[in-house]
Amino acid sequence: MSTIANTPAAYGYPLLIKRLLEAPHAGAGEIVYRDRLRYDYPAFRARVGKLASALAALGIGPGDTVAVMDWDSHRYLECFFAVPMMGAVLLTVNVRLAPDQILYCLNHAKAKLVLVNRDFFACLNAIADRLQSAKGFVEIEDGPAGEAAKPSFAGEYESLLAKADAGFVFPDFDENRRATTFYTTGTTGAPKGVYFSHRQIVLHSLVLLTTFGLQAHQGRFDRSDVYMPITPMFHVHAWGFPFAATMAGVKQVYPGRYLPEHLLALKVKEGVTFSHCVPTILQMLLAAAKGDELKGWKIVIGGAAFPTALAEAALARGLDVFAGYGMSETCPLLTVSHVTAAQDDVATRAKAGMPVPLVELRTVDGAMEDAPSGEVVVRAPWLTQGYLGDAEASARLWQGGWLHTGDIGQIGADGRLAITDRIKDVIKSGGEWVSSVALEDIILQHPAVAEVAVIAMPDPKWSERPLALVVAKGSCDAAAISAYVQGFADRGAICKLAVPTRVEFVDQLPRTSVGKLDKKAMRAKYLT
Repeated sequence: MSTIANTPAAYGYPLLIKRLLEAPHAGAGEIVYRDRLRYDYPAFRARVGKLASALAALGIGPGDTVAVMDWDSHRYLECFFAVPMMGAVLLTVNVRLAPDQILYCLNHAKAKLVLVNRDFFACLNAIADRLQSAKGFVEIEDGPAGEAAKPSFAGEYESLLAKADAGFVFPDFDENRRATTFYTTGTTGAPKGVYFSHRQIVLHSLVLLTTFGLQAHQGRFDRSDVYMPITPMFHVHAWGFPFAATMAGVKQVYPGRYLPEHLLALKVKEGVTFSHCVPTILQMLLAAAKGDELKGWKIVIGGAAFPTALAEAALARGLDVFAGYGMSETCPLLTVSHVTAAQDDVATRAKAGMPVPLVELRTVDGAMEDAPSGEVVVRAPWLTQGYLGDAEASARLWQGGWLHTGDIGQIGADGRLAITDRIKDVIKSGGEWVSSVALEDIILQHPAVAEVAVIAMPDPKWSERPLALVVAKGSCDAAAISAYVQGFADRGAICKLAVPTRVEFVDQLPRTSVGKLDKKAMRAKYLT
């Protein structure tokens, strides 16, 4: 077996995030922040250099962790590049977590410096006395000065950049060095730290551009698009699109806080054509839109099951919506549900879709044998290699050499993946497995239902039966919901045990910090 003989002077070209920024950009791409700031890519590169110089002057060096607490902004995009490119680690803080959870994340990740928007000073005040490693703080201002936080600040973001040198020299180093960390909240225990290397982020960006750029029409993303994230930048790098969009040199629009009317105004004013969000945000956009401002907008839906009723409503308003699938631990791209002219229907668009290049995906039983329906396990070059400082959880995640998603899925004859439920959410009734996702999809088709969540409730005869929690948008009662679902059971669309024996009407459904249905909270309230 022969190996490649390297010429001593040959350059190894490590896959570092700085390579994404080095790509030549044609056209007039720009970075836009709300209605407050816009600049071109040469200015962006200069600001990235200035940020690195400012951080270095504050004592940040290779291996140090820099935390960011901000809304989706040009500043966040600059941190996506400057921090890891200088050899440090970027910690994207979920600002929707409780203060004690944020404290845990900052301490566990050993954050040395925290860049914090004034909107989160109250949170910082609540935890400042218990911070263990954070010794420096940079103030981020979006408005007039107000009450200061307890820590003394090293300076304000824009003021520091104004005095810094744009010519910071970003070094080469091992492409497997950790570039980013963020924390994902599970159903039990403390948040878990997920981390990714430079190599993983570069490969993920390349495959993302390949996957979306190869589309002839539907769901395509290329240099002609105007990109606006509607997924928080603290969550899985806003699904990796800011890295890819910057490499492509497209116009990027960063909205700050996610207010539906504000998002729609930016979409129209800036000509936004491509976004991504969770189903909850899509519902908010549909409710807020008054005219045809949604038309021509390509939106990838992920983070939770994509109900077909919601997909139908979006398509009827002129949106090009389709599902993507992944998770925090997978960086996140695994599958996308692009459609073709020969196969374009709502059910196909709402499925998880086809694996993207370099993704191996299986559905397996408890013995890790292939099964028609089973847990989805995956391999790809950008999957997290474990949880930070948690060897036991890491071993469970990678049991058998495949990353375990915790989702139950089926792969169709066309190769498309359909997620039927989370393992922890499936309802085991009378020897049958009832999919809470499928039942939710059916109930959502009732004209008087705005939102629904289904959880399992103990049953002395059947082991478990479905409990439906419904947010109504019209006159409705529990008997009408059960009768509606019974009609699907009578037609053989679902098993009879899927018909809910209990329906509760609620004003709103609890959600996690990233907009997913919080079934852990629902079970705690209704089943204890």
